[in-house]
Amino acid sequence: MLKPYRVLVTGSRDWDDITTIGAALEQSLIDAGPRPVIVVHGACPSGADRHADHYARWLRGKGCTIDVEQHPAQGHPTQDFGPWPECGPFRNKYMVSLGADVCFAYIGPCTRPRCRRSDPHPSHGASHTARLAEQAGIPVRRWTA
Repeated sequence: MLKPYRVLVTGSRDWDDITTIGAALEQSLIDAGPRPVIVVHGACPSGADRHADHYARWLRGKGCTIDVEQHPAQGHPTQDFGPWPECGPFRNKYMVSLGADVCFAYIGPCTRPRCRRSDPHPSHGASHTARLAEQAGIPVRRWTA
């Protein structure tokens, strides 16, 4: 059995460009060669995670060798990342620690209501995960909105 090609997806909660996500996932099937693809994401019910999950499942329905691995920040089946909202960064670190062949980062502007910064800046969670992936030696492909 071939080792799966792991694609770590991180992205803004309000990322709505499914075409970009779909094109990247389709390219990952080519990049993986004969290896099956596993799309790893944080299970956010909106934005990049949701679109990547749905697109990967659609590709699987079309006969592609692709599957999904979800890692919710709360209610994870094997990990306790602590209380909200601190659990997000711990979950991000965990996903990166599992390893990946590539990280797709879909980073839009911060829209968090509780954010203390007044200057325009990128979303916190997606930027954090992309930075952790880079530090772990995982190649990161970034898209910005």
